[in-house]
Amino acid sequence: MGDYTAAEIYAIVAMQGFSGVSLLCIYVLMGLGLYIIFGQMGVINMAHAEFLVLGSYTMCLFSEFVTKNVPFLTTYYVILAIPLSFIIAFGVGYLVEWILISRLYQRPLDTLLATWGLSLIMQQSFRTFIGARERSADLPEWLLGSWAVTDMIEIPISGLVLLFLTILLTVGLIAYTQRSRMGLRMRATTQNRQMTSALGINTKMTDRVTFGIACGISGIAGAFFTTIASTSPSAGTNYIVDSFLVLVVGGLGSLLGLFISGGFLALLSSILEFFMTGSIAKVWLYIIIFAVLMKFTRGLFSERIRS
Repeated sequence: MGDYTAAEIYAIVAMQGFSGVSLLCIYVLMGLGLYIIFGQMGVINMAHAEFLVLGSYTMCLFSEFVTKNVPFLTTYYVILAIPLSFIIAFGVGYLVEWILISRLYQRPLDTLLATWGLSLIMQQSFRTFIGARERSADLPEWLLGSWAVTDMIEIPISGLVLLFLTILLTVGLIAYTQRSRMGLRMRATTQNRQMTSALGINTKMTDRVTFGIACGISGIAGAFFTTIASTSPSAGTNYIVDSFLVLVVGGLGSLLGLFISGGFLALLSSILEFFMTGSIAKVWLYIIIFAVLMKFTRGLFSERIRS
């Protein structure tokens, strides 16, 4: 860093921080899904990242469909593609819980191995039915470009839009779990399944909906992913570890910690990758995270949750 002035370093940190906003949104949404599946349901879902890929493929294929068949929707297709990514990922997640996960509760090792196998099956399915080559979505013009804060600092417009949608989605999820009838059933089931079942609530259906919502959120993260990179069958592999780290560093059961740790990891990753190669930056990122977890063994904002 000796070749940079203090003003340039400040500008670099600010620029990398703002450029990492899209990555922050992906981390937070992936973490939200894991917050529900792992933090609340106690399920280790190693296929969680494949639902991100499913969402990103939905975005890419819908983009291609709109461009070829209904070009007048090209400018605003993203508005339709995001909820479509949620619906498809929700449906697949619902079926996965019904067919597979429902038989593996209270068996963490079996769940880990089964979902790992599921991730491999989904990756191969993507290669077989969609193709192994990378795909990308054609973003509308209003998502391109940046907003110049100063002469040296620019904020990507896509990052600002995704940040707004992420905050809106998080607030909506909190309101849904706190206020709606299904949300109250979800919370009751994760806290005490036997008592909830004794009260006449269909806990099996609640589990399917809960798991489906978590997978649907990951699908939205996949739609967001297409704004920063092209997608491929194994694209989610690079994000599953980071998503668990966001959840663990923030503290299991803490949405505030989820946002802060997601921002911390996204900012740190962007800055490190500017000054060094990607692989070395990843090593230093994990070293720093390891040091943080050595100091805060339960995460930065841990809360007591049901075991």
